[in-house]
Amino acid sequence: MDAKREVKIIPLASSKGTEKLCELCQREARLQCGKCQVTYYCDAEHQQADWVGIHERICQLLIPIRTPTLLSLKQAGRIEMQLKKLCPQSAQVELIEICRLVAQSKLSERKHLEALPAAQFCLRCSTDVYGPSTVQLVPPYLLLAEANMGLGNLPLVTELLSQAEWAVLKSPECGHAVHHRLHRSLGRLHTATGNLEAALVNFGNDIFFASEEYGLDSTVTCGGYFLMADVFAKQGKLPIVRSLYSQVAHTWHRHLTKLLKTHVQYIQNPNMLLQASYDKAQRVEVDEMLRTMLEFEQNGSRKDSTQIALVAHCLAMLWFLAGDSVKALGFGSTALQASQLIPNHDLTEPIQCLLQLVPGLRTDPHPGSD
Repeated sequence: MDAKREVKIIPLASSKGTEKLCELCQREARLQCGKCQVTYYCDAEHQQADWVGIHERICQLLIPIRTPTLLSLKQAGRIEMQLKKLCPQSAQVELIEICRLVAQSKLSERKHLEALPAAQFCLRCSTDVYGPSTVQLVPPYLLLAEANMGLGNLPLVTELLSQAEWAVLKSPECGHAVHHRLHRSLGRLHTATGNLEAALVNFGNDIFFASEEYGLDSTVTCGGYFLMADVFAKQGKLPIVRSLYSQVAHTWHRHLTKLLKTHVQYIQNPNMLLQASYDKAQRVEVDEMLRTMLEFEQNGSRKDSTQIALVAHCLAMLWFLAGDSVKALGFGSTALQASQLIPNHDLTEPIQCLLQLVPGLRTDPHPGSD
């Protein structure tokens, strides 16, 4: 049964002095969630958007937080001690983490509109727990900014990132990871608005802070190189683009090769512990990046067979690990054809070994895949 039929909504009886506000837009509410009965909406469209976006995941978790008892305690100024008893901070922190993960997953799948409710609630709950203008608000600010960036709402993105910058400036002790994510978002905003030099500066800072946090050879760090390459492509500096793409491809190739080795060892020894590789949202993001690099080489005037083989092999490994034999075979064949154009290419044998594994894929999905 789909989400529309599962959720129940009921009209909200108006009561003077106790006006309820819509969960999404903060306008006057006319509907109430029929399950938790503590969440309100201006219309069925906003109710459905919130249900799909996040409410289905947290509906029952909201009941102890939004009960009239807590509201009355808050109004009476006696919330601090009682809140810890009736609704411990850990419950709100759990809600923040759930919303953050849901929003990030939807953003990875490019579902920007569906990500908004989770990101909005994450910010609202983080403000309640940590207070305004604190560094803990930066992650939800960035999630909201990315969602609105995908929807083309650049003025709001600018405002959200300004709030995030201010919170970081007030917290000089905040870590490299926060700086990395902030500069990456700022770089994306400047790219979208055409301020390419500012974008390059921010992506440079992104790479620096990401390398400090995760290492220079990390797949997180190389995401900054990929975004920087996009800026250079807009400037027509194709040799730099090609160089950056090569660095990204080599990083991902090393990472996926390690995952593949672990996967093959698991097939040979099913009793060993196998960690999940990538969920659906992460695969969408990595697949999009690798396909962009592959198309750049295939459509360019100077086709680099070595780079084509490298990137196509990455895509073949990615989809082999996801259990998709059709895509694994398709990209594996592309990789093999490119590698065979170069005598004694060191990727030919690994690509052939992968293609030999593909027909033996299990019919059940790989752990961590959908």
